[in-house]
Amino acid sequence: MENKQQFSKELLRIDPEKEVVKISEKIRELMVNRLKRRGIIIGLSGGIDSSVTAVLSQKALGANRVLCLQMPERHSADETLRLSSLVADHFGIEKIHEDISGILESVGFYRRYDDAVRLVIPEYGEGWKSKIVIPSVIEKKEFSLFSIVAQDPDGTVIKKRLPLKSYLEIVAATNFKQRTRKMLEYYHADRLNFAVAGTPNRLEYDQGFFVKLGDGAADIKPIAHLYKTQVYQLAEYLEVPEEIRKRPPTTDTYSLAQGQDEFYFSLPYDKMDLCLYGKNNGFPVEAVADTLDLSPEQIQRVYTDIDTKRATTRYLHLQPLLMESIPEIQR
Repeated sequence: MENKQQFSKELLRIDPEKEVVKISEKIRELMVNRLKRRGIIIGLSGGIDSSVTAVLSQKALGANRVLCLQMPERHSADETLRLSSLVADHFGIEKIHEDISGILESVGFYRRYDDAVRLVIPEYGEGWKSKIVIPSVIEKKEFSLFSIVAQDPDGTVIKKRLPLKSYLEIVAATNFKQRTRKMLEYYHADRLNFAVAGTPNRLEYDQGFFVKLGDGAADIKPIAHLYKTQVYQLAEYLEVPEEIRKRPPTTDTYSLAQGQDEFYFSLPYDKMDLCLYGKNNGFPVEAVADTLDLSPEQIQRVYTDIDTKRATTRYLHLQPLLMESIPEIQR
């Protein structure tokens, strides 16, 4: 149903103080009544979402009942460890550094990834860096295909279209990273009788921007109801260090720097938030287009892309499927 309300950026404005109180109370309630765990484990990347999740957990439970894991690897950005340490130290939260490069090497991640890239760029090898990218949906009407962008040791950049086989193998290989990190999170959760917190915001949760049984696995997801714009509002209120608040959102998955809008989303997060809010609340494309200074046709393509991602990633949200229903046991 079409929404007749005036559409504006202010619709995403929240009261950060009230939101922090609400989330803190809910975390405490869930920990005591549902999860029955002593504290919370968080994989801390130095990005805005994990930083806010860590601080909210600290506000709810106290710093002594929160443990942050720093889990960089060979392809991680140089500043990942420094920024995650900045957050943990600023708020007095304990941190443990678990470099996962050795685990990834042992399961053949780096070899598998390089082999997949060589299907398209045969010369790819030692000293090269790469990422995968997708065209903006607002600029193209036709079906969007992924490309690989690679940089050789001399700085020369090559961009080539990815065939499906190579694309799937690259994504399958990089998913090792998220699943390895989650394995370590649950190791520490088990030894401490803690719960694991996931860090997706609403945009990522809605659009399936997570790895099943990787960063999608968690016992509690404190910010999944918040648009990323709102997460930034909380970060400012919570006094997350400014350097982190001003850092552009990245995937920190590939060896070349990669923005989330290059890899997955149609637009930068602030505009995607408004498009998602507009679609979720029945605003016509014309109203959203006027606010974002885009054409109605472009917004309609974003709306369509939102539906497509919801359909293609639905299985990520599914629990294991049973052959017969089994009555839930009250515990």
